[in-house]
Amino acid sequence: MDIRRATTATELLAAGHLFDTPPRETWATRFLAADGHLMLIAYVDGVPAGFVSGIEMLHPDKGTEMCLYELGVDEAFRRRGIGAALTRALVDTARERGCYDLWVGVERDNEAALATYRAAGAADDGDFAMLTWEFAGEDASE
Repeated sequence: MDIRRATTATELLAAGHLFDTPPRETWATRFLAADGHLMLIAYVDGVPAGFVSGIEMLHPDKGTEMCLYELGVDEAFRRRGIGAALTRALVDTARERGCYDLWVGVERDNEAALATYRAAGAADDGDFAMLTWEFAGEDASE
């Protein structure tokens, strides 16, 4: 397995089968160009097998932390440690970039994700609620 940081939209589009929906070239380009946005892709025999994305967040009284935004592993490559390896690679990158921590939100019933993150060294930080505002029908990002 080879884990590399994606630097081009072409790489993200080639790994499109790993995402919830096919990535859009415009959004992929914007993501990669944005400061503090990271995408690591795991390759097995040259084939994209998984990815992890991270986003740095800076706050005046805390400094910089990294959010593990999303982790995805192709079904054919699951249960081989790829998710944990990608997570560890993002943790290492966050440390190298001077982040004071890395966090991820996980639903309590997502046992596979919990096991993956724990295998990569994460500790449970307690319960929290996540609230969202959805803007149905709006596409302000294009």
